[in-house]
This record gives sequence, C-alpha cells and structure tokens, in this order.
Amino acid sequence: MVHLSGSLPAPAAPHTPPAPWPKAVPFARELAAHGDRLALSTPHGDLSYRELADRVAATAERLGPVRRLVLLAGANRTDALVAYLAALSAGHPVLLVPGDSESTIHSLTEAYAPDVVARPHADGTWALDERHPESAHTLHPDLALLLSTSGSTGSPKLVRLSHENLQANAESIAAYLGIDDTDRAATTLPMHYCYGLSVIHSHLLRGAGLILTERSVSDAAFWEEFRAAHGTSLAGVPYTFDLLDRVGFEHMRLPHLRRVTQAGGRLAPERVARYAELGRARGWELFVMYGQTEATARMAYLPPHLAAERPEAIGVPIPGGSFRLQPVDGHGPDIGELVYSGPNVMLGYAESPADLALGRTVQELHTGDLARRASDGLYEIVGRRSRFAKILGLRIDPQQVETLLEEHGVTAYCAGDGEALAVAALGGVGEEARIRRLVAERCGLPARAIRVRVLSELPRLATGKPDYKAVRHLTRPEQDEAPGTGEDLRNLFAKILDRADATEDSSFVSLGGDSLCYVEMSLRLEEALGRLPTDWHTRTIRELRALAAPVAERPAGQDSLETRRARPAPGLRKALWSWTTPRSWRTRRTLETGIALRAVGIVLIVGSHVQVFDIKGFAHILIGIAGYNFARFQLTDAARRERVRHVWRSIARIAVPSMVWITGAVVLTDFYDPANALLLNTLLSQGNDRFDWAYWFVEALVYYLVVLAALMAVPLLDRLERRYVFGVPLVLMAVGLVGRYDLLGLASARPQLSPSVVFWLFALGWAAARAATVRQRALLTAVLLFTVPGLFQDQPLRTVLVIVGLVLLIWVPTLPSIGPLSALAGVLASSSLYIYLTHYQVYPYLQEDFPLTALLASIVLGVGYATVVTRAARAVRWL
Repeated sequence: MVHLSGSLPAPAAPHTPPAPWPKAVPFARELAAHGDRLALSTPHGDLSYRELADRVAATAERLGPVRRLVLLAGANRTDALVAYLAALSAGHPVLLVPGDSESTIHSLTEAYAPDVVARPHADGTWALDERHPESAHTLHPDLALLLSTSGSTGSPKLVRLSHENLQANAESIAAYLGIDDTDRAATTLPMHYCYGLSVIHSHLLRGAGLILTERSVSDAAFWEEFRAAHGTSLAGVPYTFDLLDRVGFEHMRLPHLRRVTQAGGRLAPERVARYAELGRARGWELFVMYGQTEATARMAYLPPHLAAERPEAIGVPIPGGSFRLQPVDGHGPDIGELVYSGPNVMLGYAESPADLALGRTVQELHTGDLARRASDGLYEIVGRRSRFAKILGLRIDPQQVETLLEEHGVTAYCAGDGEALAVAALGGVGEEARIRRLVAERCGLPARAIRVRVLSELPRLATGKPDYKAVRHLTRPEQDEAPGTGEDLRNLFAKILDRADATEDSSFVSLGGDSLCYVEMSLRLEEALGRLPTDWHTRTIRELRALAAPVAERPAGQDSLETRRARPAPGLRKALWSWTTPRSWRTRRTLETGIALRAVGIVLIVGSHVQVFDIKGFAHILIGIAGYNFARFQLTDAARRERVRHVWRSIARIAVPSMVWITGAVVLTDFYDPANALLLNTLLSQGNDRFDWAYWFVEALVYYLVVLAALMAVPLLDRLERRYVFGVPLVLMAVGLVGRYDLLGLASARPQLSPSVVFWLFALGWAAARAATVRQRALLTAVLLFTVPGLFQDQPLRTVLVIVGLVLLIWVPTLPSIGPLSALAGVLASSSLYIYLTHYQVYPYLQEDFPLTALLASIVLGVGYATVVTRAARAVRWL
C-alpha cells in the first residue's frame, strides 16, 4: 500500500484516470493498453498491466493536481515502481535516489527540498509524505526525471532528463533488442541506476513482463524465480558477469533465455567473445552496449553477430542517434573525443533547485571518451579524456594502464592520486613488485610514484562499476590518514578480517567472516555504533555507517536516545545509579546469547576440569552453537564455490592451530598419542585414557565441517540448501538422531564424546539459526526435551543444563549486559577454542595446591595463544 500523509486534497474515485498534463511520458500513461498481459512477476504474486495501470492511476490521484517535485527512494519493489510510474504519467518530475542509502536520501532532500518524498516507513509500508501542498520550485515543463551522474551518488549534481528523452531511449532500445510482449526481463540492476531503469522502461513500452526482484544473480532463489517466470532477458555490468562465472551460469538450463545485455563499463574482449560463443551454443544473443546517464541510458550497441569477431568494439549508434569524433590535442587524426547527438541527450545538469526551471542547455553530449571509427564502421573506445593524470610532469592515461596490465593477465583498476598512480589489482601475495615494474617500464614513471595494492576482490560501487575513490584510498599509505578522525568502519573491517578489499558494499559475511572473528567484530562495532541490530553481520558497511551517523553528529557530551532510555527512572534510583556505578558502566548494552554462552561455557569447562566446581554440559552446548554459527557465517548468499572456500578456510583456522599445539603436547608429554595431533583419535580408537579423548570437541567440529564442505560442493545439494533453509538442517538432525541412539553401532568407547552421537546437536543449532517462526522454534524445543535425556547417564544437572542453554539459543537472541561485562565476555568467547586447546597443559600442574590459580592461568595462556595465532595468521596471510 502507498499511503499519503499531510493535507493533500482527498483523492477521487480510486480508478479515475488523472487529468491529462501537457507533458508526460507516454509509455507510463498507456499501461492499460496492454490489457491482461503479465506486467510484474514478484515473489508476492503477479500483476497484469490492467492491474498495474489501476494502481498507478490511483497513486497519481493521490499525488494531486498540482505539479510537484517527487523524491523517490528507488527499489526493485512494486510500491516503488507504482509511485515512479504514477509521477511520470501525471507529469510530476521525479528525483530518483537509491533507497538503501540514508545518507543520499538525506543529502538530496536537504539540497533540493522536494515537495513529496516517496519512501518506505519502518513497518515496510510505502508513504507519500507531503512537504509542500504546492511546488516550492519553478519546474520546467519538459523536466521528467533527475538522476545522479555516474559515481556521484549523493552529490547535488544531477542529470536533467525530459519526457522525450525517456520515451525516445526506451523506443530505441526496444527496437535494436527486438523486445516484444512475450519477453520477461529480470531486474538484475538497481532501479535508481540508469541501466537498470532502461530495462524497466523498454519492456513496459512493449507490454513485456518484468521479473521484479531484489535478489542477486548469485542467489539460487533468483534462478528459481527466473525459470518459473520464463525469463527471457538478463542485464548485467562487468561485475554481474563475475558472479555468473562463480555460479556456473554456462551450465545452467535456461530454456526461455533469448538475450543477455552488458553495459556499465568495459568487459574484457576475451570475455565478450566467450559469452558470445556461449550464447550461440545455447540459443541466446549477447548485446554489448555503451551509454551514460547523460544520454538517458544507451548510445551504442554491438550487433550480436559481431560480438565474437569484434569483442573490443562498442558497435554502432542506437537508432535515432549519431556519433562524431572531435579532435583532441596530442592524438592522431583517427582518434578524437566521442560526441553523441540524439533525442535521448539530457536537457543539462542541475546543481541547485534553481536549475530545475531551465530548459535545454545541452545540444550534444561530449562523452569524455577517446574513440576511433574502424574501417568496418564500428566504434572503439581507446581511452578516457577526463581520467588523464599528470604525475611528475608526465601525462598518464589510467585506462591505458589497465589495458596494459590486462594484456599481462592482471585485472586492475587505476587512478591518478596526486603525485602517484594508484593501482588496485587482483593477484596473490608478492605480485606488487611485478605489477609496479610493468607499469613503470611502460609509463616511464619511477617505482616510487606507483602505489600498488593486491586484493582478492576489486572495489566497486553499488552499480558494479569501479570505485576509483576506493582505489585511491586503499593504496594510500597509512600515514596519509587524517589524525584524530577515529577508526573508520571500513578500516575496522579490513583490520579484523584482514581484507584490504573491503568496500562500502561489503558485509561481514561477504568478506568471509566466521565465528572466530565474529565476537571481536561485534564488540568493536557496538562500541562504535552504540547498539547493533541482530542481523548486522549481513548488513553492508554503508548500512552500518548510516546507523552510526546520529552518534557522529551528536554534540560532545550528549547521550544517545538508547542510552537515555536505558537509564533508571528519576529520583532515588537515578541517584543511586550515578553514585554506585562507574561512568564506563552506565551505558547499557546487549550481548548476543551465543557469545555469552561461549564465554560462560569455557570458564565452566575449565573450572570443572580443575575441579573448582562440577558443572558439566557446556561442551555439548558449544556443539550446538557451532552449528548455529555455521548457518550464519558459512551459508551466505555467496556463490557455491565461494561458500566452499570459506568453509575450508574455517577448517584451517580450527585445525592448524589445534594440530600445532597438540603436536607440541605429544612431543613434550606422555599423555597423548600421535593420533591426537592429527585429530584422528576418534577414528583410530586410541585407548580410553582421559587425555586421549581431551580433544574430542575439536575433532568432531573438524569432521562435521569437512563432510559439509564436500556436500556443499555438489551443485544439487547446494541448491537444495538454498531453497529449503530450515528443512535441510531438520533432515540432517533426523539423520543425526540415528547416531544419537547409535542405531548403526558407530559410537566410540565414550558415546557422549563421539562425533556420530552428538552431530544432531550441531544440526539442531543450524536449524535454530534458520528458524523464522514460533512453530519452528517450538519444534526444535520439543526435539531437545525428548532427545537430550538419556545422553548423560545419571547426570540430571548436566541434562538440564544442555537443554536450558540450547533453549536460550533458540528463543533469546540477546541478553542485557554492560560495557565491561561485554568486553570480558568478548575476550573469553573469541579465545574459547584456544583456551580449550591449552588448558590441558596448564591445570594438571597446579590444580591440587592452587585450583583457582590453575583456572586463571589456563584462561590467560589460552588468551595469549589466541593472540599469537591471530597475529601470525595476519602476518603471513595463511588463514
């Protein structure tokens, strides 16, 4: 639903068409002409063109009869599209902004004072929030749409597009792509991005269907939706094709696919040729296209039959457009700046509200690209005029440097950075020197003027285009950072996860974060942001920064709203709180239940071994928490190969430090056999001595992860898990119950320590992380109540403790805490594996005479070993 707030006139009958305006976008007005054909296929149901037209007309009525500036938070959702089409059909200019960027919405609202803001409220419903009953601006009659220029999201500089621009470009694209009313195109790109918007325009123009989705092509559910809707068209930027490679696109069965389109940056010629050949073999066509926001979307396309033979070309002008080459000093007669003319060229730029009154100020578009026209009539881009940098007196073209490195097998982004050339490249450790040498030899620059950073993933904007600002930032020496500015969130992610390629659109899970670094990350973020949402690990740095903005903007000494709410009531309670509580304790926080259980659990495990007390059962709770964390950090939306790689990395982070430490114990003591060092004690049945089974927990965890990594590598199983996120762990839990009751006789000499017996707890923790309803959580609780009893013979306290701990994990995501307690819990939880590893070599020597000292020394040594392992891993990049 789209609601209206404010004092706008009451709407007419819901389906009465709005009064015609002198200027509007025809395809937005003529939706009803396509009748009952499918307009939108969404995860929530389908919508016909007639139904879409009714909703658009009703929303247009709600916008009122006065022409006003509408700021729209763009999203690939029905409500956003309806509001957008309603404004276009009724002649209201739209300022389209990314709906997932609060900072952009805020900055452009401040800069342009829109009359109406269309965006979702906190409860998910959409609203048209009135700010001015009549327009506060003078709006030119031709003005239809305002878009941010490429790379300047949030900047007040906008592209002014007319009704004719939108209609003409949609008609041109539909013509050369051959779109008809049987087509179904997926919204693989953001609506606020001109390329993604052009897909919507051109298909609505022809009465074709849109598969309206916000899913990534790396998500298995996207392909299920695409096949179910008989998808015919895919659009992508170069990064989209990286994702297609990762998910095995070349092996997919897509019987209805007709065309794949590419724009938004240069795709390497060999990849263009490869995809063109793949299309020929599979029955679809590849269209490589060239465009800019200033040309509404498209200016050129490469005919599909030439893609394999001429993959380096951008092709020919789109229908209705034309190119000319303007000579540029320093280049030969066959190379010039590409200048485009056509009905889709923008009206001009806007840099303030006053510019909204302007008509056409631009007649042709100077693209800034250097190009040549080959003998076959195809145009080729050879460089970028505006990206030239002058470094030590030499004129350097970063795009040429990128091409040079590409010829040597290196994918890189390059940017001028004052007195140096910044190069971010894909590659391995130690390749910086080779890349620097290649660039120095070709460009004539000294090595000191070339800053190279090798990354596992290149920084990109939300649209998938290169983020050259991030390239300059990532390659800048640490001492160049402004002092006293505090630790930036992106630097924090890069430091803790050892991922220098962290960008604004990275998240904890996308950067390969796991349970071993989750604790430190969550506590550091809570310290920076105040209060963390429970799903912070899946949110991008950009989204987390938006949460931090109110804190950053708060005057010194002013408390957050959360802090004020957390304080006791006024009066005696407040006075007592202030007098008896240290200042650093007064801000109340929450602590994730999993972290609290890990922290308490490791203390109780060690303390029980030392015999300070006798409270057992937490090792089995930690098995459940391991499954819970596996689901959260390993089973992400990443491609199958990326998922499997992350699991193997986690295995290494557990197994390598464990084997190193246990090997030392085998060599220096008589308590362990070599099988312990290899984590094979369970499989080789080494005796029944207490210390032979000391590391059963580590062995079980490694065994589970190895088997799951192998299973996840199977495409069919990977797809099943993505589709049945709760059902799969439920099935595995049922399989685990066969081992729980040892129906196959696989249990070891100590059944409750056998991996086959306790696997059902791992699967239950996995299912707990996926449980989304009360019914699902109740089911897991019932399983616990029926299956835990009997596991520990004659130990009722241990049985109750395991049940209570896992019930907390299922039902209670966070617990109340205070700053110092959270910090202590964080240290214990993040070091829990290492405390568990090392305490067996500490407490036997102290427990008889100094039990409390034995407990403390075990914890201190474990924390120390955790620090050593973490620093070693970051130093040599082996984990």
